[in-house]
Amino acid sequence: MSAPILDIIPDNPDPDDIRAIVATLDAYNNANSGMADLPGFAVILRDPQTRAAVGGLYATDGYGWAFVRYLAVPDQYRGQGLGRRLMGEAEKIAKARGYIGLWLDTFEFQARPFYEKLGFELFGELEGGPRAIPRYFLKKRF
Repeated sequence: MSAPILDIIPDNPDPDDIRAIVATLDAYNNANSGMADLPGFAVILRDPQTRAAVGGLYATDGYGWAFVRYLAVPDQYRGQGLGRRLMGEAEKIAKARGYIGLWLDTFEFQARPFYEKLGFELFGELEGGPRAIPRYFLKKRF
């Protein structure tokens, strides 16, 4: 068998190429971890008139942990407890799936204090610098 060709894509890789990378990694992880990825889950915020999605939460499987990949509440709905409700629903789903906790990351300008009020604790950090915004990694073990 000949070696694969190295194709460098510096900008905007094809989504099909990304899916191939993920499929290859998932196959390796599933074969070597003894666990299979579960499908992701979402809690959606919908516009009350149009029912169109306007924000919400999306989480993925993290081999025993749920990874909160995205949490977004539009400005006009902030301050109404929706972020707390979204995280509460994610926690319920994660517990029902048997996860040991939730984890996430957030940038300095985002919501670290919000997550800490919900019981999350810092477990890692990427420092900031020129053209680099500090990033924090938090977890909440059940």
